[in-house]
Amino acid sequence: MLKENDQTFLQSVLTFWDHLTPQQQSQLTDNAIPIKYRRGENIHRGENDCVGVLLIKSGELRTYILSEDGRDITLYRLGPDEVCILSASCVLENITFDVHIDAETDCEVLLIKSSIFQRICNENIHAENFSCKSMIDRFSDVMWAMQQILFMSFDKRLTIFLLDEVARTGSTTIVMTHEQIAKYVGSAREVVSRMLKYFENEGYVHLSRGKIEVIDKVQLKEII
Repeated sequence: MLKENDQTFLQSVLTFWDHLTPQQQSQLTDNAIPIKYRRGENIHRGENDCVGVLLIKSGELRTYILSEDGRDITLYRLGPDEVCILSASCVLENITFDVHIDAETDCEVLLIKSSIFQRICNENIHAENFSCKSMIDRFSDVMWAMQQILFMSFDKRLTIFLLDEVARTGSTTIVMTHEQIAKYVGSAREVVSRMLKYFENEGYVHLSRGKIEVIDKVQLKEII
């Protein structure tokens, strides 16, 4: 049985809740499980994995694709009050590529069983529309990631990432290693380190162990 705050969270995130029948609401409530993931934990391992639909209460998830040689490219990240649909890719038609999902930070989520979510989407047009909209939003994120990798020079990609992080966190200090940043921008750590060193020499950022302080946002914006 879900706690009252979990039930409230479930209803607020699933915006189609009021369009469900009482039976469908009970099915979701009875099959939503609170789960905690530790930072760095792998949650979803590809098309043969079907964890379920994840509703993120706190923390951050990273969705990425993995090459045969072990190189990964971040597609998008999800934070509090967002829904991870691809973790239930086994119930989504025409999804033919493998995605992996990791917990970027310690996370608390509500996990809805894939079979239950699929059944309700099949029965209720509002739930189906919610699922389709979530997929379209994520597809837009994927296209933006691919556009950057394929068509943008690396200095622009890295600049966009740094400015986005400053806007997202509200802090000019980015607490990340060069290895982590490389995963987010789809490059090698050495390339990230060289470009960050160039930015430091130009006075745009200041580098320290595990941290990057953005000093001159105006000049960084000039790059893009």
